[in-house]
Amino acid sequence: MAGNRNLNAAAQGKNDEFYTQYGDIQRELNCYYEYDNDFLRGKTVLLPCDDPEFSNFTKFFAANFGLYGLKKLISTSYAAEKKKFIYKPMRNLFDENDLPQFDASKDFHHGRIYTLEAEDFANVKHEFDPLKNWRYLDGDGDFRSNEVKRLRDQADVIITNPPFSMFRDFLKWILDAGKKFLIIGNINCITYKEVFPLIKENKIWLGNGMGRWISGFLVPEGYELYGTEARVDEDGNRIVATNQCLWLTNIEHGRRHQPLRLMTYADCEQCHPKVRDTGFQRYDNYDAIEVPATDAIPRDYDGVMGVPITFLDKFCPEQFELLGISYNHGAPDCHIKGETWNARINGREIYKRLFIRRRQQ
Repeated sequence: MAGNRNLNAAAQGKNDEFYTQYGDIQRELNCYYEYDNDFLRGKTVLLPCDDPEFSNFTKFFAANFGLYGLKKLISTSYAAEKKKFIYKPMRNLFDENDLPQFDASKDFHHGRIYTLEAEDFANVKHEFDPLKNWRYLDGDGDFRSNEVKRLRDQADVIITNPPFSMFRDFLKWILDAGKKFLIIGNINCITYKEVFPLIKENKIWLGNGMGRWISGFLVPEGYELYGTEARVDEDGNRIVATNQCLWLTNIEHGRRHQPLRLMTYADCEQCHPKVRDTGFQRYDNYDAIEVPATDAIPRDYDGVMGVPITFLDKFCPEQFELLGISYNHGAPDCHIKGETWNARINGREIYKRLFIRRRQQ
């Protein structure tokens, strides 16, 4: 948990230039491809927070450009002067300083852009050769700049790991343009008033996994390694593991339509270790039962249930209706009324809860 606290503190301090591991990107994208192998065919994909020469997102989509049948790939980065930390991999594909476009007078102040189009890809001899063909942006690469907005507007799909401290602004930037997206965020983004109503309305949803589905982030030198799973890999990369992150998307995948297999109300009260001693308790300030774990949801209860926010990782919209959330700072979807907006049992506050109801079959 120390690693999670460190990631949260980094986000609050805007020291959150974390890099996603190649294997984590591959594992998530494979799920969409297996569901629909044409989900990116003929599409322009924008990676707007990804250094062309370092980002594993850029490397992954350059390597799989043909497999996905992309029309165009665009990757942009933020200027070095705007970053508190700059990640340099221990083993890079090439020495950027030797490339003809490298300009020391621009390198600190300008972002970079890399593009790959279908006609160029046909002539590629080595999958990573095109990564050398980046150029400098006119500006600093801020996603809010007019320069990057124009790239957003020509893209079909936006995929990246944005800085957690800018998550709300970044998601709004995507949604304002009506784009398909797949991004990484902290698990608490579920509870944001800018996010939860969209999940409730089935306009956005979780990707294929949360928590340890993302095995860890690459972090720069100077970032302290916290937690029992923090490590340095065989290439010397520093990795911080976390169980507090998720993929958020509006791209369809099959996993979210797989219903949970659950016990009956009576079996849960008799067998589930988190229920059998107390039974299903009711909230003091909301007409619903407390369900302390996703696998303790009774399949035959028709009333409202409060469940942990991690339930969304297993949420099937055909099986359950998502009604609201506690601790949503007075947003319209907050069903709890009171000073803290938290559900309570016997006067004790319960951590953030989603409110759900079984759909009638």
